Amino acid sequence: MAQQPEIRTQRLILRRPRLRDAPRIASLLNNFEVTKNLARVPYPYTINMAVDWLMRQKKEWSPDSITFAICDPRHGLMGFCGMHKEGSDAEIGYWLGEPYWGKGYMTEATAAVIGWYFATTGANRMVSGVFHFNRASLAIQNKLGFVQTGIGKRICLAQNTDIDHIETELTRDAFEKALETL
Repeated sequence: MAQQPEIRTQRLILRRPRLRDAPRIASLLNNFEVTKNLARVPYPYTINMAVDWLMRQKKEWSPDSITFAICDPRHGLMGFCGMHKEGSDAEIGYWLGEPYWGKGYMTEATAAVIGWYFATTGANRMVSGVFHFNRASLAIQNKLGFVQTGIGKRICLAQNTDIDHIETELTRDAFEKALETL
């Protein structure tokens, strides 16, 4: 089995999830301001949900099916960033606990995971997207070189409804160009 990847940035350590992360995950996700932005996370969010999710995080991973815990030496676990398959493309998704918003952590973490993904796979493209009202997440994607490809609908479990979802994509070239301006 391949070694568990770890990514280090200027301020962060991105590592694989651990079962002992459950209380912290539950604490950060039991916040409607966070979960209203996520497709597959219900609200309220309990520790049992966190344990169940962590149990499903397999030790085996591939670059297009992996989750990284976003950690800071001072704050501990702050959120997650990861890849999953969406049709034939890898899709990146991410969330950060509300106390850590607006400090550049998510841009730093997402850029690191994207860089790792492109370097590890040789892929030239990935997809993502945000609910139409999530301007902060869209700003991160714009900074990293994503472009809008359309608007679809996605279920939001926390809001129990389908919501307009801005679909985006990122090419390796656009990402490398964006990194020059970060």
